[in-house]
Amino acid sequence: MNERLQKLYAYMDQFNLDAVLITLPKHVYYLTGFSSEPHERFLGLILPKGDEPFLLVPALDTEAAKAESTVSRIYTHTDTENPYEVLKRCLQGTVTRLGVEKSHLTMQRYEALSETLKAEQYVDVETPLTNMRAIKSTDEIARLKNAARLVEQVLRDGLKHVKAGVTEMEIAAELEYAMKKAGVGPAFATTVLSGEKSALPHGATGNRQIQTGDMLLFDMGVAAEGYLSDITRTFAIGDISDKMKEIYETVLEANLRGIAALRPDAVLADVDYAARQCIAGRGYGAYFTHRVGHGLGIEVHEYPSVHGDNRDLLREGMVITIEPGIYLPGIGGVRIEDDVLVTSTGSETLTTFPKQLTVIG
Repeated sequence: MNERLQKLYAYMDQFNLDAVLITLPKHVYYLTGFSSEPHERFLGLILPKGDEPFLLVPALDTEAAKAESTVSRIYTHTDTENPYEVLKRCLQGTVTRLGVEKSHLTMQRYEALSETLKAEQYVDVETPLTNMRAIKSTDEIARLKNAARLVEQVLRDGLKHVKAGVTEMEIAAELEYAMKKAGVGPAFATTVLSGEKSALPHGATGNRQIQTGDMLLFDMGVAAEGYLSDITRTFAIGDISDKMKEIYETVLEANLRGIAALRPDAVLADVDYAARQCIAGRGYGAYFTHRVGHGLGIEVHEYPSVHGDNRDLLREGMVITIEPGIYLPGIGGVRIEDDVLVTSTGSETLTTFPKQLTVIG
């Protein structure tokens, strides 16, 4: 049994749980090595008290589970079976206290579990999972570095297609095509925003054509070997205003200050403050409308959240993003985002794509 499962069993003992049911596919992968997207079908990793863990997977995933999972006991259910009845038969015992991921447990699934297992209490087990996932192993760090390397390769390829008249969607398509050629896929929807749309922190890539004088913002990542990268770079298309140049340099300084604040035992709120005060001090505080960063790993947004009210401490082995931005409505915006590993002495920036203002065309 791997170390992660052993830690979860120890948590079960500590809180007197009869079983733990893991249904988030990312957690199933994290704990067993088996990666699957079951869609509406039931996928579960079950840890019974005093017994070996087992997987309950859709029948069509049987062979893949046997090939990939470190858990050897694998049960299946067909599309015509009730997976909760199968789960009950596999458990072969009374479950009074059941550990679940409460943020992933839907009402429909809760009702189905209540009807079959009839557990009296449902206990959230996301705290030990969050704590485990926050500190990356040597293997995880290597995978995250590889994902960072690959997304930068893709960005370099994509920039070759940028010119006035090309649409945001066309550039995004080139970027995702380059990902496929590199043997990976997007970590999330690739975002390309130009001109006034670059002032939308969560803007949608569309059919706007790139124009001279635009700011062009890329927010993208790749999924490689189960781990993700997340990078944002902003470019100038031809000549831009002095104001936008000032904004760019302010965001870059905020990015660097945020990274410089990273070290073990640093308060997350202080990291946010280091970057935010740089922007506020230049008079743009009202135009920085989101947190400074977030954890990164098998999901693009993981613990911890780097914001001004978070008094948690950074720990060696965490990987987080630092992504300050300034967004002027109707004009344009700049965001610069890096993936950063907290080391024993400070930090190591995993994304190394150049950050100085680059003019295209």
